[in-house]
Amino acid sequence: MSAVRIGTGVSTHGDARVGAIEAGHAASQALGGEKADIAVVFAAGAHLAAPEATLEGVHEALRPPALVGCGAGGVLGGGAEHEAGTAVAVWAAALGDGVATTFHATARQLDESIAVTGMESLTGARGAILLPDPYTFPTDALLQDLATRAPGVPVVGGLASARTKEGSTALFHGDRVCDGGAVGVRFDGIDLLPCVSQGATPVGPEMTITAAEGNVIAELAGRPALDHIRETIEQLDARERTLVAGGLLVGLVVEGGQPEYGHGDFLVRGLLGADPVAGTIAIAAPVRPGQVLRLHARDAASADRDLHDQLRLRVEALGGSAAGALAFACHSRGREMFGIADHDAGLLASELGGAPSAGFFAAGEIGPVGGQSLMHSFTATIALFA
Repeated sequence: MSAVRIGTGVSTHGDARVGAIEAGHAASQALGGEKADIAVVFAAGAHLAAPEATLEGVHEALRPPALVGCGAGGVLGGGAEHEAGTAVAVWAAALGDGVATTFHATARQLDESIAVTGMESLTGARGAILLPDPYTFPTDALLQDLATRAPGVPVVGGLASARTKEGSTALFHGDRVCDGGAVGVRFDGIDLLPCVSQGATPVGPEMTITAAEGNVIAELAGRPALDHIRETIEQLDARERTLVAGGLLVGLVVEGGQPEYGHGDFLVRGLLGADPVAGTIAIAAPVRPGQVLRLHARDAASADRDLHDQLRLRVEALGGSAAGALAFACHSRGREMFGIADHDAGLLASELGGAPSAGFFAAGEIGPVGGQSLMHSFTATIALFA
């Protein structure tokens, strides 16, 4: 595999074009004279009032032959997190003999299905980045389809998390601003190693779903689901009850995960509601009888440990160093979760030995668990490049 060189830049300048030029120049300088083959751009604040100006600035500074990106509620880069206000993060890579192929996919409803056009085939790819609009693109359905069409290909990314002043989602593809669908990159000829770090910790025992329809669970282990959950919470220790009081989540075991159902083998979703008369609960994911469920709770200490551990494992797998990374953090992380600034971005910088990284706070994260790329909540998903 050929060597990859990565550069990043972040600007908080209030003018969209000037800020994009600043961030683009910083990313270009970090490439040490090599020409960028691909740029990925995350833009927040005033950039969403003039996204075309942002693209003009990036192209002026970098002149990348390929570019994707999206509007963001906040951006990460240079070891810092800009959770609010105006900021733009530019990630650029010189891929050597590697190849980056960008795409803009759109979806339309047919009588009984959804047709996706413009999606690059990922068969045989080394990995891919995907940045969908949460309102106009069927991300879950696409990921399920890719599990069959391109098994084992890691897809990492996040849902765009901010809208333009006109109310549309800003997706960037080349020199165009797209108001729907999904943009992404297929990578060939390079090593991309995915990382999914959970922001929630499992509590209580595993429970098997014995009756369910859609996203509603009627029975757990043959008993009304709500009764079983209430009893499980009553039996938790004091620390776990405190965590659950901050927000109860549900984890579904991912097929292909470890048989012990460890910390990283769950697809974590929010609890949408409960029907005390019927004894049912509803969660933010489709469910079926036979699936194994475990309660989860947001936990900053567990999230910190998990991100440390997951990054160290992958850096070791890459031979002790990485060229850089793209990061996608849940918008509920940051100061709200950790109580300090720059947690995820700072940890990335330290664990990667200062290798450049950039990303954004997403409305949902994408990354593989158990060999299948999935949509997540409360996670940090990362693409590390060798």
